[in-house]
Amino acid sequence: MTYQITTSMTDDLGPDFDIDAPDQEETTQPSTEGSIVPRAQRLHKNLVKLIAQGLEKVFDQNQYSERVLEQLLSSDSRLGSQDRRFIAEHFYNLVRYFRQVEWLAAELDEPEDLDYTSLVLMWLCTRGYDLPDWPEAINIPPNHVIREAYRPEAMPTEVLQSVPDWLYEYGKTQLGDRWDAELAGLNVLAPTYLRANRLKTDVEGLLDDLVSEGVTATLVPEAPDAVMLDAKLKVIRLGSFRKGLFEVQDASSQLIAPFLAPEPGQLVIDACAGAGGKALHLAALMENQGKIIAMDVEAFKLDELKRRAKRNGVKIIHTYPIEGRKTIKQFHDKADRLLLDVPCTGLGVLRRNPDTKWKLDEESIWDLQQTQASILNQYSKMVKTGGLMVYATCSLMPAEDEEQVQKFLAEHKNWEFVKDLHTWPSEGWDGFYMALLRRNK
Repeated sequence: MTYQITTSMTDDLGPDFDIDAPDQEETTQPSTEGSIVPRAQRLHKNLVKLIAQGLEKVFDQNQYSERVLEQLLSSDSRLGSQDRRFIAEHFYNLVRYFRQVEWLAAELDEPEDLDYTSLVLMWLCTRGYDLPDWPEAINIPPNHVIREAYRPEAMPTEVLQSVPDWLYEYGKTQLGDRWDAELAGLNVLAPTYLRANRLKTDVEGLLDDLVSEGVTATLVPEAPDAVMLDAKLKVIRLGSFRKGLFEVQDASSQLIAPFLAPEPGQLVIDACAGAGGKALHLAALMENQGKIIAMDVEAFKLDELKRRAKRNGVKIIHTYPIEGRKTIKQFHDKADRLLLDVPCTGLGVLRRNPDTKWKLDEESIWDLQQTQASILNQYSKMVKTGGLMVYATCSLMPAEDEEQVQKFLAEHKNWEFVKDLHTWPSEGWDGFYMALLRRNK
C-alpha cells in the first residue's frame, strides 16, 4: 500500500503541464437532481477502452491517476484535443465518483465483477451518451433503464460523495456534521492557480504578461501572489513560464510560506521540500538573500527543485537529501525558520487527487500519524532559540493537525503556540492546515 501522500504533490508539475485537461465549462459532474443531458456525439471505442484501461491501472494496480492519464494520452499519437478532453474528463470523474457507478450496477442487478468497459459505458449513459451498438454493450441494460436507475437522491451520502464506508465514518468521527459539507467541496473541480515569482514580477505584471499570451486570469485577494486561470491549459508552453515568471501552486499552499514569516538574510530550512514549490516561495519572500536548506528523503525531487530554482532565478537554495538522523543533527539549533510540510493523508486535496481516497486505509492513516509525530519531535531540534516553525498538512483531520500540535507542545515545554489556520474545501479552498510555533529556549 502506497500511503505517504505529501502536500508537495500540490506544488509539483501536475496535469495542467502535461495534458489537455478539461476546460471548466466542458467538464460535467454528477447532477444531484439526476438530470440527463442528451449528447449527440458518437462514442469511439478506442477512447472508451483507454478510459477502462486507466481505471484498471488505478483500482487494480494501485497506480496514481495523474500518471495513468499521462500514459493514456501519450499512448496514441492520433488523439486530437477533443479526444484528449473526453478521456481526461470522464477518466477523472469515474475515479472521483466510482462508488456511484458501482451503486448503479448493483441497482441494475449487474454482477459485482462487471468489467471496466461496461462500467464506463454505463457511466457515459448517465452523462447523456447513448449506448453504442458494440459487442461490449450487449449485456448492459438499455439507455432508459440505466437513466431511470441512476438516482442521486436515493444514494447514501458516502455513495453520493463517493468515499469508502470506513473513510466516511472516520471523517464523521473527526469532523462531525462538517464532514458532509467538506466532502461536497472536495468533489468540486479545482481551478488552476499560479504564483507570481516576486523575484521577476508581481501579480499585476504577471496578469499583463498572461493577457499578452492570450490567457485570462483573475487575482485572488486572500493570496497576494496568486492568480487563478479562467480555464485549464498547458502552461508549460507559455513564454512567461519559461522565463520563470510563475509557478503552478494552489492558493491554499501559497499561504504557508508567508505564515512562516521568513526575512531576508535568515537561515530557513524546508525539511520536507519535495520538488520545492514552497522553498521557491520562501526564496522570493526573502528577496534571494540568506540561505534556504531544502531537504527531502527522495533525492530525485530535489533534483527537480534545482531545475525549477534555475528557471526562477533563485540562488539561495541548497539541497540536502535526508540520509538519516545525521543529516538533521548537523543543523541542530541553526535555523531561524523551519517549515515542516509533513507527509499526510492528502484528504484536503481530493479534488485534485481523487484516487487518494481509494489508496488509503485505516492502518496507513495510523502509520502516517506516527510519522508526523516523529518528524515534529526530531526536526524541531534544528530551530534555534527564538526561531519559528510551521507545521503544515494538506489534511482536514484534527488527528493530523491540531492534535499533533497539541501533543508536541505538551511534550516540549520550550515551545509555544503562536497561531494556526485552516482552509476548507466547503469555502472554495483546498484543505490545508498550518500552525506557527515559537521556540523559547
